Amino acid sequence: MNALQPVTMTPHELSEIRGLIQQRSGIVFDESRARFFSHRLREHMEHKALARATDVIRLVKSSNVEYDQLLERVLTQETSFFRYPAIFQALERRVIPEIHARKRWASPRSLRVWSAGCSTGEEPYSIAITLCDALENSETWDIQVLATDISRRALQAAEAGRYARRDLAALAPEQIDSYFDRSGADYVVRRKLRELITFAPMNLAHMVYMGRFDCIFCMNVLIYFSQELRAALIQRFSDYLLPGGYLFLGHAESMAKAGVGLESIVVGDSLIYRKAGAPAIGGKP
Repeated sequence: MNALQPVTMTPHELSEIRGLIQQRSGIVFDESRARFFSHRLREHMEHKALARATDVIRLVKSSNVEYDQLLERVLTQETSFFRYPAIFQALERRVIPEIHARKRWASPRSLRVWSAGCSTGEEPYSIAITLCDALENSETWDIQVLATDISRRALQAAEAGRYARRDLAALAPEQIDSYFDRSGADYVVRRKLRELITFAPMNLAHMVYMGRFDCIFCMNVLIYFSQELRAALIQRFSDYLLPGGYLFLGHAESMAKAGVGLESIVVGDSLIYRKAGAPAIGGKP
Protein backbone atom coordinates (compact mmCIF):
# COMPACT_ATOMS: atom_id res chain seq x y z
CA MET A 1 0.00 0.00 0.00
CA ASN A 2 1.34 3.42 -0.93
CA ALA A 3 2.47 5.53 2.03
CA LEU A 4 0.30 8.38 0.66
CA GLN A 5 -2.78 6.24 1.22
CA PRO A 6 -3.21 6.05 4.99
CA VAL A 7 -5.53 3.48 6.52
CA THR A 8 -8.95 4.94 7.23
CA MET A 9 -11.61 3.52 9.52
CA THR A 10 -14.65 5.15 11.06
CA PRO A 11 -16.24 4.27 14.42
CA HIS A 12 -19.21 2.89 12.52
CA GLU A 13 -16.99 0.62 10.40
CA LEU A 14 -15.12 -0.60 13.49
CA SER A 15 -18.44 -1.39 15.14
CA GLU A 16 -19.65 -3.30 12.08
CA ILE A 17 -16.48 -5.40 11.96
CA ARG A 18 -16.71 -6.17 15.67
CA GLY A 19 -20.34 -7.16 15.12
CA LEU A 20 -19.41 -9.53 12.30
CA ILE A 21 -16.85 -11.24 14.51
CA GLN A 22 -19.27 -11.54 17.42
CA GLN A 23 -21.98 -12.96 15.18
CA ARG A 24 -19.75 -15.67 13.75
CA SER A 25 -17.48 -16.54 16.67
CA GLY A 26 -19.19 -15.22 19.79
CA ILE A 27 -16.06 -13.20 20.59
CA VAL A 28 -16.80 -9.73 21.95
CA PHE A 29 -14.42 -6.80 21.55
CA ASP A 30 -16.08 -4.31 23.87
CA GLU A 31 -15.07 -0.71 24.54
CA SER A 32 -12.38 -1.81 27.00
CA ARG A 33 -10.57 -3.46 24.07
CA ALA A 34 -11.39 -0.78 21.49
CA ARG A 35 -7.82 0.55 21.21
CA PHE A 36 -6.35 -2.95 20.98
CA PHE A 37 -8.88 -3.94 18.32
CA SER A 38 -8.32 -0.87 16.15
CA HIS A 39 -4.55 -1.36 16.38
CA ARG A 40 -4.77 -5.00 15.29
CA LEU A 41 -7.22 -4.11 12.52
CA ARG A 42 -4.85 -1.41 11.27
CA GLU A 43 -2.02 -3.97 11.20
CA HIS A 44 -4.23 -6.35 9.23
CA MET A 45 -5.16 -3.68 6.69
CA GLU A 46 -1.55 -2.66 6.20
CA HIS A 47 -0.53 -6.30 5.74
CA LYS A 48 -3.30 -6.81 3.16
CA ALA A 49 -2.62 -3.43 1.48
CA LEU A 50 -6.17 -2.23 2.19
CA ALA A 51 -6.79 1.49 2.60
CA ARG A 52 -10.38 1.42 3.84
CA ALA A 53 -12.17 -0.56 6.51
CA THR A 54 -15.04 -1.00 4.06
CA ASP A 55 -12.68 -3.21 2.03
CA VAL A 56 -12.24 -5.44 5.08
CA ILE A 57 -15.99 -5.69 5.54
CA ARG A 58 -16.49 -6.62 1.89
CA LEU A 59 -13.79 -9.29 1.99
CA VAL A 60 -14.81 -10.99 5.24
CA LYS A 61 -18.44 -11.10 4.13
CA SER A 62 -17.53 -12.80 0.86
CA SER A 63 -14.73 -15.18 1.94
CA ASN A 64 -14.27 -17.55 4.87
CA VAL A 65 -10.53 -17.45 4.23
CA GLU A 66 -10.48 -13.67 4.58
CA TYR A 67 -12.56 -13.89 7.75
CA ASP A 68 -10.19 -16.47 9.25
CA GLN A 69 -7.19 -14.28 8.42
CA LEU A 70 -8.79 -11.29 10.13
CA LEU A 71 -9.65 -13.37 13.19
CA GLU A 72 -6.08 -14.65 13.39
CA ARG A 73 -4.83 -11.08 13.44
CA VAL A 74 -7.13 -9.71 16.14
CA LEU A 75 -6.97 -12.65 18.54
CA THR A 76 -4.25 -12.58 21.16
CA GLN A 77 -2.28 -15.80 21.56
CA GLU A 78 -0.37 -14.98 24.72
CA THR A 79 0.50 -18.18 26.53
CA SER A 80 3.40 -20.03 28.09
CA PHE A 81 4.29 -23.34 29.71
CA PHE A 82 2.90 -23.62 33.26
CA ARG A 83 1.62 -20.06 32.89
CA TYR A 84 -0.21 -20.20 36.23
CA PRO A 85 1.92 -22.35 38.55
CA ALA A 86 -0.72 -22.43 41.30
CA ILE A 87 -3.22 -24.05 38.92
CA PHE A 88 -0.80 -26.82 38.01
CA GLN A 89 0.08 -27.31 41.68
CA ALA A 90 -3.64 -27.81 42.34
CA LEU A 91 -3.78 -30.34 39.51
CA GLU A 92 -0.74 -32.17 40.88
CA ARG A 93 -1.50 -32.07 44.60
CA ARG A 94 -5.28 -32.20 44.77
CA VAL A 95 -6.85 -33.43 41.57
CA ILE A 96 -4.51 -36.17 40.36
CA PRO A 97 -4.32 -37.99 43.73
CA GLU A 98 -8.10 -37.84 43.97
CA ILE A 99 -8.59 -39.28 40.48
CA HIS A 100 -5.97 -41.95 41.11
CA ALA A 101 -7.65 -43.05 44.34
CA ARG A 102 -11.05 -43.17 42.64
CA LYS A 103 -9.95 -45.03 39.51
CA ARG A 104 -7.01 -47.13 40.63
CA TRP A 105 -8.96 -50.40 40.34
CA ALA A 106 -10.81 -49.47 37.17
CA SER A 107 -10.15 -51.37 33.94
CA PRO A 108 -9.11 -49.64 31.81
CA ARG A 109 -7.85 -46.74 33.92
CA SER A 110 -8.65 -43.73 31.78
CA LEU A 111 -8.14 -40.02 32.33
CA ARG A 112 -9.53 -37.42 29.93
CA VAL A 113 -8.69 -33.72 30.01
CA TRP A 114 -9.87 -30.95 27.70
CA SER A 115 -7.81 -27.81 27.05
CA ALA A 116 -10.42 -25.45 25.57
CA GLY A 117 -8.62 -22.58 23.89
CA CYS A 118 -5.21 -24.26 23.73
CA SER A 119 -3.52 -21.59 21.58
CA THR A 120 -0.04 -22.71 20.44
CA GLY A 121 0.05 -25.78 22.67
CA GLU A 122 1.88 -24.74 25.82
CA GLU A 123 -1.14 -25.42 28.05
CA PRO A 124 -2.00 -28.96 26.86
CA TYR A 125 1.67 -29.97 26.88
CA SER A 126 1.97 -28.59 30.44
CA ILE A 127 -1.11 -30.63 31.42
CA ALA A 128 0.30 -33.79 29.85
CA ILE A 129 3.69 -33.31 31.54
CA THR A 130 1.99 -32.84 34.92
CA LEU A 131 -0.11 -35.97 34.45
CA CYS A 132 2.90 -38.07 33.47
CA ASP A 133 5.03 -36.76 36.33
CA ALA A 134 2.44 -36.89 39.10
CA LEU A 135 0.28 -39.90 38.20
CA GLU A 136 1.57 -43.10 39.76
CA ASN A 137 2.46 -45.62 37.04
CA SER A 138 1.21 -43.19 34.40
CA GLU A 139 2.24 -45.54 31.59
CA THR A 140 -0.50 -47.94 32.71
CA TRP A 141 -3.19 -45.28 32.29
CA ASP A 142 -5.08 -44.37 29.14
CA ILE A 143 -4.36 -40.62 29.18
CA GLN A 144 -6.19 -38.49 26.61
CA VAL A 145 -5.78 -34.73 26.35
CA LEU A 146 -8.08 -32.98 23.87
CA ALA A 147 -6.77 -29.56 22.82
CA THR A 148 -9.02 -27.24 20.82
CA ASP A 149 -8.78 -23.70 19.51
CA ILE A 150 -10.56 -21.49 17.01
CA SER A 151 -7.24 -20.48 15.41
CA ARG A 152 -5.98 -22.96 12.84
CA ARG A 153 -2.62 -21.21 12.70
CA ALA A 154 -2.21 -21.64 16.46
CA LEU A 155 -3.16 -25.30 16.17
CA GLN A 156 -0.55 -25.85 13.46
CA ALA A 157 2.11 -24.45 15.78
CA ALA A 158 0.80 -26.59 18.64
CA GLU A 159 0.90 -29.76 16.57
CA ALA A 160 4.44 -29.00 15.44
CA GLY A 161 5.46 -28.80 19.10
CA ARG A 162 8.60 -26.77 18.35
CA TYR A 163 9.67 -24.16 20.89
CA ALA A 164 12.65 -21.90 21.54
CA ARG A 165 14.76 -22.58 24.63
CA ARG A 166 13.43 -19.42 26.29
CA ASP A 167 9.89 -20.80 25.96
CA LEU A 168 10.84 -23.68 28.27
CA ALA A 169 12.03 -21.46 31.13
CA ALA A 170 9.29 -22.71 33.50
CA LEU A 171 10.26 -26.38 33.02
CA ALA A 172 12.75 -28.21 35.23
CA PRO A 173 15.90 -29.45 33.41
CA GLU A 174 14.80 -33.07 33.89
CA GLN A 175 11.43 -32.30 32.29
CA ILE A 176 13.16 -30.82 29.25
CA ASP A 177 15.41 -33.87 29.02
CA SER A 178 12.46 -36.24 29.37
CA TYR A 179 9.91 -34.63 27.09
CA PHE A 180 11.85 -32.66 24.44
CA ASP A 181 14.48 -33.34 21.81
CA ARG A 182 16.97 -30.72 20.67
CA SER A 183 16.51 -29.69 17.03
CA GLY A 184 18.98 -27.02 16.02
CA ALA A 185 18.33 -24.00 18.23
CA ASP A 186 14.83 -25.25 19.14
CA TYR A 187 13.30 -28.01 21.22
CA VAL A 188 10.66 -30.39 19.85
CA VAL A 189 8.09 -32.29 21.93
CA ARG A 190 8.89 -36.00 22.04
CA ARG A 191 6.52 -38.48 20.46
CA LYS A 192 5.62 -40.14 23.78
CA LEU A 193 4.11 -36.85 25.01
CA ARG A 194 2.71 -35.75 21.66
CA GLU A 195 0.73 -38.99 21.30
CA LEU A 196 -1.26 -38.20 24.45
CA ILE A 197 -2.76 -35.09 22.85
CA THR A 198 -5.33 -34.67 20.09
CA PHE A 199 -5.52 -31.20 18.53
CA ALA A 200 -8.73 -30.10 16.83
CA PRO A 201 -10.32 -26.84 15.63
CA MET A 202 -13.34 -25.70 17.58
CA ASN A 203 -15.36 -22.54 17.95
CA LEU A 204 -16.63 -22.63 21.54
CA ALA A 205 -19.63 -20.55 20.51
CA HIS A 206 -20.73 -23.60 18.50
CA MET A 207 -19.45 -26.34 20.78
CA VAL A 208 -19.96 -29.98 19.85
CA TYR A 209 -20.19 -32.87 22.30
CA MET A 210 -16.97 -34.89 22.59
CA GLY A 211 -17.70 -37.12 25.53
CA ARG A 212 -17.08 -36.69 29.26
CA PHE A 213 -13.95 -35.40 30.96
CA ASP A 214 -12.21 -35.66 34.31
CA CYS A 215 -10.88 -32.11 33.96
CA ILE A 216 -11.60 -29.14 31.71
CA PHE A 217 -9.22 -26.19 31.39
CA CYS A 218 -10.61 -22.97 29.93
CA MET A 219 -8.09 -20.35 30.94
CA ASN A 220 -8.52 -16.71 29.91
CA VAL A 221 -10.94 -17.58 27.12
CA LEU A 222 -14.35 -16.75 28.59
CA ILE A 223 -13.35 -13.10 29.02
CA TYR A 224 -13.82 -12.68 25.26
CA PHE A 225 -17.49 -13.72 25.35
CA SER A 226 -20.68 -12.01 26.44
CA GLN A 227 -22.04 -12.72 29.91
CA GLU A 228 -24.86 -14.80 28.44
CA LEU A 229 -22.52 -16.95 26.36
CA ARG A 230 -20.10 -17.34 29.29
CA ALA A 231 -22.92 -18.72 31.43
CA ALA A 232 -24.00 -21.10 28.65
CA LEU A 233 -20.44 -22.35 28.14
CA ILE A 234 -19.89 -22.96 31.85
CA GLN A 235 -23.13 -24.96 31.92
CA ARG A 236 -21.86 -27.03 28.99
CA PHE A 237 -18.54 -27.59 30.74
CA SER A 238 -20.41 -28.75 33.84
CA ASP A 239 -22.50 -31.13 31.76
CA TYR A 240 -19.38 -32.56 30.11
CA LEU A 241 -17.54 -33.19 33.38
CA LEU A 242 -17.67 -36.63 34.93
CA PRO A 243 -18.96 -36.80 38.52
CA GLY A 244 -16.13 -35.51 40.68
CA GLY A 245 -14.54 -33.77 37.70
CA TYR A 246 -12.81 -30.39 37.87
CA LEU A 247 -13.12 -27.13 35.95
CA PHE A 248 -10.15 -24.74 35.79
CA LEU A 249 -10.80 -21.12 34.83
CA GLY A 250 -8.55 -18.08 34.52
CA HIS A 251 -8.03 -15.70 37.44
CA ALA A 252 -10.15 -13.00 35.79
CA GLU A 253 -13.05 -15.37 35.14
CA SER A 254 -15.84 -16.12 37.57
CA MET A 255 -18.80 -18.48 37.80
CA ALA A 256 -20.67 -16.07 40.07
CA LYS A 257 -23.40 -15.32 37.52
CA ALA A 258 -23.40 -18.65 35.71
CA GLY A 259 -25.86 -20.36 38.06
CA VAL A 260 -24.04 -23.70 37.82
CA GLY A 261 -23.83 -25.98 40.85
CA LEU A 262 -20.07 -26.58 40.92
CA GLU A 263 -18.32 -26.48 44.27
CA SER A 264 -15.63 -23.80 44.61
CA ILE A 265 -12.44 -25.13 46.18
CA VAL A 266 -9.41 -23.09 47.20
CA VAL A 267 -6.16 -24.99 46.71
CA GLY A 268 -3.13 -22.94 47.67
CA ASP A 269 -3.34 -19.74 45.64
CA SER A 270 -5.85 -21.06 43.11
CA LEU A 271 -9.62 -21.42 42.90
CA ILE A 272 -10.94 -24.49 41.12
CA TYR A 273 -14.42 -25.94 40.67
CA ARG A 274 -15.58 -29.49 41.36
CA LYS A 275 -18.65 -31.31 40.12
CA ALA A 276 -20.53 -33.30 42.75
CA GLY A 277 -21.36 -36.95 42.44
CA ALA A 278 -18.16 -38.74 43.44
CA PRO A 279 -16.42 -38.87 46.80
CA ALA A 280 -13.45 -36.55 47.27
CA ILE A 281 -10.92 -39.26 48.12
CA GLY A 282 -7.30 -38.39 48.86
CA GLY A 283 -5.44 -35.27 47.79
CA LYS A 284 -5.48 -32.33 50.17
CA PRO A 285 -5.32 -28.59 49.56
